[in-house]
Parts: sequence; C-alpha cells; structure tokens
Amino acid sequence: MTDGLEGVVAAQTVLSDVDGAAGVLIVRGRSLDELAGRARFEDVVALLFEGFYPDLPADIPAALGRARVEVFAEVGALDTGLLDRTPIEAVRALTARLADGDDIETAFRLLAAPAVFTAAVVRGQAGDAPVAPDPTLGHAADALRMLRGAPATKAEADALDTYLVTVADHGLNASTFAARVVASTRAGLGSAVLAGMSALKGPLHGGAPGPIIDMLDAIGEPANARAWIEAALDRGDRLMGFGHRIYKVRDPRADALKAAVRWLDARQGRLEFAEQVEAAVLAILRERKPDRSLQTNVEFYTALLLEALAFPPGAFTCVFAMGRVAGWLAHAREQLAGGRLIRPASLYVGPMPQKAA
Repeated sequence: MTDGLEGVVAAQTVLSDVDGAAGVLIVRGRSLDELAGRARFEDVVALLFEGFYPDLPADIPAALGRARVEVFAEVGALDTGLLDRTPIEAVRALTARLADGDDIETAFRLLAAPAVFTAAVVRGQAGDAPVAPDPTLGHAADALRMLRGAPATKAEADALDTYLVTVADHGLNASTFAARVVASTRAGLGSAVLAGMSALKGPLHGGAPGPIIDMLDAIGEPANARAWIEAALDRGDRLMGFGHRIYKVRDPRADALKAAVRWLDARQGRLEFAEQVEAAVLAILRERKPDRSLQTNVEFYTALLLEALAFPPGAFTCVFAMGRVAGWLAHAREQLAGGRLIRPASLYVGPMPQKAA
C-alpha cells in the first residue's frame, strides 16, 4: 500500500510535468522559465485549452472580459450570511450559482469567476460596494481594479499575471485530481471546479500562504528570526513556505515569484527582510534535518507578492484559485476525452466476520 498514493500514476496528461528532482515545471512543452514574466494569463489559458475546446475563441482576452461581465450578475447574491464566511467559502458559494455544463461558455464563466467573486467578497467584507468589471482590460489588471476600485499600475498587473501563470497548472496535485475525479463522472465543469476549490481550501494545499504573513509579522525583525524559528520547531509547528511533496530541490516557482516581487519597488524593504528570514529557516532546517532536502516552495513568495498587491491574507487561497482554475478546466476536458470513470481499488485491512462455531 502506498501512503497518499505516492508514486502511483493515476492519469496520462499532455498538460504539465513536474520534475521534482531537477526542479523543473513544464506546461505543454514550455518551461516555466519561458512563461513566467513573459506570458499573460490569457496566453496560458490558450496553451492549456488548445485541443480540448474545439470552439475556443480566437480572441481569448475579449472572451474572458465578456465572461467577467456575465459572472458579475451573481455578485448581487452576496449577503451578510456569505460575507460572514471565509473568502474562499464565499467565492465557492457564488461559483456554485453558475450554470453547470461542458461547453466553452461555461468554461469561460468559470475561468472568470474567481477574479470577479474574490474582489467582490474582499470589498464586501471591508464594507465597500463591488466594482463592475471592465471587459477591455486584461484579466490580471481588471482583477486588481475590481479589488481596489482604481486602476493598477503596469508593474502590478504584470506581477499578478506572473503569479497566475506560475500556478495555472502543476501536475496531478490534490485539487486537480479532485477536479478530474468529478469530471470523470460527467457531472459538469462547474462541479469539477467546485471540487478543485474545496480541495484547494485545505491548509496543506492552497491554504498555506496566509500563515507566512503571520510568521513574518511575528518575527518582526531579522534579529528575532533564529529564536522564533527554533521555538516554532521545538513546538512541532510546521513552517509554511518550506518543503514540498514533489520538489527535492528549490521550487522553480519560488524564484519566478521572487523576481515579480522585485518589480514592486515599494516592497523592497519587506523583501529584504523576508530573504533574511528565508536564509535563517533554511540554515536551521539543514542543521536539524540534515537527511532531508527542505527548500523554499511557492507559498513563501506567493505570500509576499499577494500582500504587496493588497490582497488580504484570508483571500490568498482565492487568488490561487484564480490561476489554478485554468488547469482544472483543462484537466476536466482531458479526462472527459478519455471517457473513463476514475474508480481506484482499495485494500481492505479491517476485521473479518467471525465464523459460527
């Protein structure tokens, strides 16, 4: 029996490949180095969707802009009951209001939903009115405008684009596998995306970046780093942002996001502090666990980037969904093309019935 399905091949895919030993991520034949900081989110949508959606629009930015406008109609359902929930729970509930289906229109509405709903929920929880989409803007730029009620700078839009591109797909991770399982039942793309969101909500998956801000704030200054980190490890706490199930070397996505944080000049002091904390953590982990390679993962610099873009830590998982939804939708269609219901076997290790004397 394999704990957590470690090493078990559960699907064949043309979408992405993660080489944990080499620290390489490939998305449909393109390395992360080729995409991050160069491609827009819409470009990666086209890359992931090609061949799986035969009626894919020629102008993806325009189609996604129209979808944001359509999805915004559901923002009216935001009430105090939803605003009292965590942002990802509220976004998931609003997404569940969208009609299900397997067509390209459904796919684009689902693609647009996390950006529109995250901005509306964050503003609603702050007591502000939602901001309607501008379909003429790029997806990242409009997501920031809807969040703040004011245009983003090019550097800010580029930084968010880099994040969305970096997290759009990453092999058969927990949320993508959940989406593929549901897609295999032919429940619809909406159901598959909701399954992905539900898996992403967990603190061992998409819920990881938020606590990194708490860690940095608790440490306060570089001189406190070693004592704080050692006390946390002595308590048995897990240090979010370090170590990865797949990568045995540094997560390549961490470097892509670190570069994007550097574009936001106002955050340089915070970045320098974070780099010092990172160095302290890595040094202590080498001392305490010399037999394990525990390196910086994507969550560490995700937290810094999203904080710099004014997303509250409680909404970080929603922004993760904003990018990963592209991968969920591509994997769902790839699973449907195979046509096979996912139904793994289990090994029973419980008690057997007692035979009558």
